Amino acid sequence: MSRTELLAERALIEAAYRAAEPFPTPDGAEAQAVRAVVSALDRGEIRVAEKIEGTWTTHAWIKEAILLFFRLQKLERFDLPPFEYHDKIPLKHGLDQAGVRVVPPGVARYGSFLERGAILMPGYVNIGARVGAGSMVDTWATVGSCAQIGSQVHLAGGVGIGGVLEPPAATPVIVEDHAFIGSRCVLVEGVLIEEGAVLGANVVITGSTPIIDVSGPAEIVYRGRVPANSVVIPGTRQKQFPAGSYHIPCPLIIGTRHAGTDRKTSLNQTLRDFQIQA
Repeated sequence: MSRTELLAERALIEAAYRAAEPFPTPDGAEAQAVRAVVSALDRGEIRVAEKIEGTWTTHAWIKEAILLFFRLQKLERFDLPPFEYHDKIPLKHGLDQAGVRVVPPGVARYGSFLERGAILMPGYVNIGARVGAGSMVDTWATVGSCAQIGSQVHLAGGVGIGGVLEPPAATPVIVEDHAFIGSRCVLVEGVLIEEGAVLGANVVITGSTPIIDVSGPAEIVYRGRVPANSVVIPGTRQKQFPAGSYHIPCPLIIGTRHAGTDRKTSLNQTLRDFQIQA
């Protein structure tokens, strides 16, 4: 899709999203623009969020196109014996030609994009999401709508990457290249996991969760972002409530991966050094 085509589709979609009746006819210019944008997402030609000059930028109008696509689509029955589905969004096709491995019953929805070499075990990738080259979505891991997963990332078993469709301007969950997300981790509300970070099992991070670096003489608190190459484990902190003092979950940064070493070697060594369960 050329820049000129993108600008034209964007204008139609933004106007339709704000209109009381977005689709005067089901085959009108607005509906065609929506279908064209979701098709471009499915082919990987465009993406919901991208890093521009070092900063992640969210394209709200593309998320608006996805939301309009749900309104445009009708419920249909899909028969994949012995399974039967009833939904508005079909599954991706042409996975062999795309060089993507999907293990039954893994599901990648139309409008998502998996780069060549990505592996989807029996997990789930929702519309608008993107999974980078060489990354693995392990068993029962879910990649929510519009989430951006970089290359050579491992989402271990049962990881939950939250979807962020509304409001359209909200930043989706982003996991940058070479990160490792341990079993049963949950990342929601537009959290950013920077390149090379390692999250041990059961780490839960929301947009407002305090992420405390305890590796130095004084704590440093982050919110909504795990710095590059950080090693994170689940912890607790004490907080006073009217009923008393209680310990609440709090991710702890306990160190960093060693720079200049092979990524996989470094990852394995990191897990051993910090006694992290994956």
